[in-house]
Amino acid sequence: MSKLVNPHGGGELKPLLLEGEELEAEKARAATLPQVRMSSRETGDVIMMGIGGFTPLEGFMTHADWQGVCDGYRMANGLFWPIPVTLSTDKATADGIQMGADVALVDDESGEIMATMKVTEKYSIDKAHECMQVYKTTDIEHPGVKMVMEQGEINLAGPIKVLSQGGFPEKYGELFMTPAQTRAEFEKRGWSTVAAFQTRNPMHRSHEYLAKIAIETLDGVLIHSLLGKLKPGDIPAEVRARAIDTLCKNYFVDNTVIQAGYPLDMRYAGPREALLHALFRQNYGCSHLIVGRDHAGVGDYYGPFDAHHIFDEIPEGSLETQPLKIDWTFWCNKCEGMASMKTCPHDAEDRLLLSGTKLRKALSEGAEVPDHFSRPEVLEILREYYASLKDDEKVEVKLTGHSAK
Repeated sequence: MSKLVNPHGGGELKPLLLEGEELEAEKARAATLPQVRMSSRETGDVIMMGIGGFTPLEGFMTHADWQGVCDGYRMANGLFWPIPVTLSTDKATADGIQMGADVALVDDESGEIMATMKVTEKYSIDKAHECMQVYKTTDIEHPGVKMVMEQGEINLAGPIKVLSQGGFPEKYGELFMTPAQTRAEFEKRGWSTVAAFQTRNPMHRSHEYLAKIAIETLDGVLIHSLLGKLKPGDIPAEVRARAIDTLCKNYFVDNTVIQAGYPLDMRYAGPREALLHALFRQNYGCSHLIVGRDHAGVGDYYGPFDAHHIFDEIPEGSLETQPLKIDWTFWCNKCEGMASMKTCPHDAEDRLLLSGTKLRKALSEGAEVPDHFSRPEVLEILREYYASLKDDEKVEVKLTGHSAK
């Protein structure tokens, strides 16, 4: 009997990826179907449904689901869900699809057929309403808002059969783990309480401190890196993984951390995305999600601890995975160590505030990185990466200095 948290919805993992002869037969059938092109975000959602990360979803959401999720965190069947998982297309493509017909879902960048879908509904949405509910803004400069506003005008709903993992296992090897694999690894290690640490950046000293706070009271930490699309200027997953691996080998006790990756794009939805991060980490077997300052934020669209507060606002019992809420953390010269607003009594001038944005800016400009900002072994890897960039790429890094946690 597993001691890990249950998959979301209280049942078993529900991966939608076909296997064996069934997969080969559906691939052959998919090649004969009308095609619907998918954005990178939609492809990531398909892969997550394929591996069971979005258990218990069976496909893309209906209008009733979309409305319920936007306005009350609930799908039409009552299931808690914080962000719409929808598929859009242009009107001409939608008009050419009969209700109840099957279509092939194709990744727009690679041209690969990722899934088949039975179209059960076609509907339009109020995009501005979704943006206000999910992102708290309609500012087109917000990358999540931009994604929604650039969607096709018609959404398609229906159950899907997933045919591919989009090359993630081949590209990332053992770093790419499915929920079934992380759960098996946790059980093999005898872990029952596990905190997920969400990251899209290499870990600096503040991130390391957050993970170690969790290790003090739980069995272990899953350092869970985003492998999907980032915004310009962010550090590639391969570089980030090498830096994190070096940090873990040198500064963590053996059998306390696992590094893995997942295939979603960032939505930059701040508090709402923190809820989604907790939900799919429940499917990965994590009992807790580390939620620090401005979790999944971008720019100044959210307050630093809005992602803490939202867990107190959702209906009770919505998630088994709970937030591990941690205050602003920093290096304090007087404390002579890492501390937080709750533990350090000293003044601002004694504190070195750490952020991924500051670190990227210093490295891209070839500037000195202050002591205690990051471990030297990590800095060596990052300096090597920045030195390899062309001058125009370094400029891009400087110009895209959004807040990044």
